Amino acid sequence: MSELVAPHGGGELKPLHHPDFERAEEAKRAESLKKVQMTSKETSDLLMFAMGAYTPLDGFMGREDWHGVCAGMKMKDGLFWPIPITLSADKDLADSIGEEEEVALVDEETGTVMAIMEVLEKYELGEDGKTFECQHVYRTSDTNHPGVQKVMDQRPVNLAGRVSVVNEGEYPEKYKGLYLRPTETRALFAEKGWSTVAAFQTRNPMHRSHEHLAKIAIEVCDGVFIHQVLGKLKPGDIPAETRTVAIQAMIDNYFVPGTVIQAGYPIEMRYAGPREALIHALIRQNYGCSHLIVGRDHAGVGDYYGAFDSQHIFDTLWDGALETKALKIDITFFCKKCYGMATAKTCPHDKEDRVMISGTKQREMLAAGEDIPSEFSRPEVVKILQEFYRNQ
Repeated sequence: MSELVAPHGGGELKPLHHPDFERAEEAKRAESLKKVQMTSKETSDLLMFAMGAYTPLDGFMGREDWHGVCAGMKMKDGLFWPIPITLSADKDLADSIGEEEEVALVDEETGTVMAIMEVLEKYELGEDGKTFECQHVYRTSDTNHPGVQKVMDQRPVNLAGRVSVVNEGEYPEKYKGLYLRPTETRALFAEKGWSTVAAFQTRNPMHRSHEHLAKIAIEVCDGVFIHQVLGKLKPGDIPAETRTVAIQAMIDNYFVPGTVIQAGYPIEMRYAGPREALIHALIRQNYGCSHLIVGRDHAGVGDYYGAFDSQHIFDTLWDGALETKALKIDITFFCKKCYGMATAKTCPHDKEDRVMISGTKQREMLAAGEDIPSEFSRPEVVKILQEFYRNQ
């Protein structure tokens, strides 16, 4: 009998979208409302609301919740939440919006009306507030950090309030069978009889180190949920369409049937390192996962975080903050003497015997047309990736 972890907050999942039969009518009504343009990050957050992945939030955060989340990872009602979820607007537009007025939220890249929001609060952060957010969430205010840059580029006024989504954009159709909502994954896990599920977060095709992490997780859990990023990526990243096929080739050839489910979700990475590892775990709790695989430099960028900071932060949480646990695994590599994958905890050999596997290095080798050694990646995966790079 499957007994999955409860959604975050201990209640029911809270998807913030209108039923299908109401969407057309609500979308038509939204056309008559004032329009608030959303950045790609804000649109991504809206889609997470729609799916119920941000359960139990009702919408974008007000000032008190924003401050509590930044300073202590806690909302005003005591709910654990590690990263602020906010919506910004130009000052003239914000000034024109009345108390409890409904507005239409529009994806600025496509012009699509995505949701209706009841505006309950307006507040300005200013440069000092934005810096406060960056220092607490990203541990830096350096604008070379891509997450910091997005915060500093936000419009001057934050709008807070309840949202109801009328359009999920291209995701449901473009990623059919991959775009799974938390209600759907929970049903899949229960159907398989899984109670313990380890989520593996990725925005890259999986190489041998990733495969090793997933297999360790299968040894201690009922199954693994390979959950990849479908939102906006960094330049040079391999698109989801190719990545999905490559990951499936690895699953089909190197995993026991029935032990892995692959899916995707529309989040946009913030590269917040430790704080982002926590929100990845929170989201996976809503999906029904008991564990999140946290390896080296999870959700990091550059040298802003230590290799295992994203593991250590889980040890700072208070009792009851989060049900989903970190499955902490050391740096993995191929050892020539062990003649297989290993970690520093299992391999006694010297550094010169270890082939350190890096997704960045693999992308560089693929872009240069170099051969990818079998220690790096499975041949079935390499073939798919080479074809992609040949067609660039």
